[in-house]
Amino acid sequence: MSDSNRTCLRAAFLGTALVTLTACGQPFDLDFRRYGGGLDTSEAALAATAQRPRPDDRGVISYPNYQVAIAQRGDRIGDVAARVGLPVEELARHNGMPTDAVLRQDEVIALPRRVGEPSPATGAIGTGPIQPGGQVDVTTLAGAAIDRAGPQSPITPAQAAPAPAAQVGTEPIRHKVLRGETAFQIARLYNVSPRSLAEWNGLGSDMIVREGQYLLIPVASEAPPASAAVAAPGSGSATPIPPSATAPLPGEDTPAAAAPTPPASPDLAKDKTEASGSSRLMMPVGGSIIRGYSKGKNEGIDISASAGTPVKAAADGTVAAITRDTDQVPIVVLRHADNLLTVYAGVEAVTIEKGDSVKRGQSIAKIRDANPSFLHFEVRQGFDSVDPMPFLN
Repeated sequence: MSDSNRTCLRAAFLGTALVTLTACGQPFDLDFRRYGGGLDTSEAALAATAQRPRPDDRGVISYPNYQVAIAQRGDRIGDVAARVGLPVEELARHNGMPTDAVLRQDEVIALPRRVGEPSPATGAIGTGPIQPGGQVDVTTLAGAAIDRAGPQSPITPAQAAPAPAAQVGTEPIRHKVLRGETAFQIARLYNVSPRSLAEWNGLGSDMIVREGQYLLIPVASEAPPASAAVAAPGSGSATPIPPSATAPLPGEDTPAAAAPTPPASPDLAKDKTEASGSSRLMMPVGGSIIRGYSKGKNEGIDISASAGTPVKAAADGTVAAITRDTDQVPIVVLRHADNLLTVYAGVEAVTIEKGDSVKRGQSIAKIRDANPSFLHFEVRQGFDSVDPMPFLN
């Protein structure tokens, strides 16, 4: 943000007359898109992707429909070919590169045909390709464990249970780069962040891709399963209620309740009571709402809070992403049940890491010192923003 816009922004928050805004040398950002409430956190939400599966010792990742190899530090295409047992000419031609090409660490090399499947013998956690959840052949796994044990002693199914589990995951789309395409265009095409695309494919800081290169499109991280936690007597805690549970059961004579209308700029630090703790999400910080939700303009709500105030997780979940905005201010994304994301911006002193499990009410960061200081809070279903208020009331 330019100094001119920063000056205008401070003036606006201090209630200076509108004529002050028109006196600025540059067009003023009326939606505050470059600061706090207008912050575009779409990139952070898109960063909530799963990590790329770990390859075996050869660098091979195997899926039902294709296999790839992951380059190691200092590799040439010939080194990868030797490890997977393919002719270097065939492997190089399939990936649109010369036979003496130098590879980046973690670069994805598409295999033109299947090689030996990963197994514990090659450093994998199981045998065979990565399978979608629910399609793992448990009988085959148990049988393989019995075969490995040998004829020394009888083995029961219970004894076979500790066998290495087959790797479970989603098969990503494999994109072949066309002439003129850029990494950023491909990221937009598949609605993923450029950062995730780079991490999955070992792209350099320049994000350059070549014609004929194969890229793996990052898959969304798995939502944690809904827990059936039971509140201890007298504790006052409650399990989040899914939307389907709010409708009365057949035969119940329950009058429909009108949707509550939030008051303008409520002071939630005062208005929030113990009885209101049964909402699906809790307020991440107490304070007045200084800017409401507006689709396409402000994708969340802005909650006034003093610098250093703890920011709390709105519900149980996992840390899907921690990224930064253009001013290097952290943005935290949590994933909850039912494909729900919550986004926290305008924070500092983040105390969690990507992949951590968090509990409702757990402190995850603090409000950063700014003028004014506030939390920008979003709720997203999938990657689409929704008004947070119905989830909080």
